[in-house]
Amino acid sequence: MRLSTHILDTALGRPAANIALTLSQQTQDDWQEIGHGTTDADGRCRTLLGDHPLEAATYKIRFATANYFATQKLTSLYPYVEIVFTVADSMQHHHIPLLLAANGYTTYRGS
Repeated sequence: MRLSTHILDTALGRPAANIALTLSQQTQDDWQEIGHGTTDADGRCRTLLGDHPLEAATYKIRFATANYFATQKLTSLYPYVEIVFTVADSMQHHHIPLLLAANGYTTYRGS
């Protein structure tokens, strides 16, 4: 596993489960979807790459947050969040966390 992510709901202070994710790799002209998954009860998704190897490239994870907030009866400013990142060394593990609230988010490179 060289790519993982997790989502923490900072307003509730707990992991955000059941959020659909898609992983895309940048091509010359567009994006190609190469994987998808859903966060587990711990807010984690470790299967985004599927059978694809992690390559030195630019990627995008799309977090479909609208349904998550709708189930909590919250209106969110962000129906989805996209995090674009570049992998320079495909031998390193890349962990892309998302700290989420209905009206804000942040990300960083995790370990």
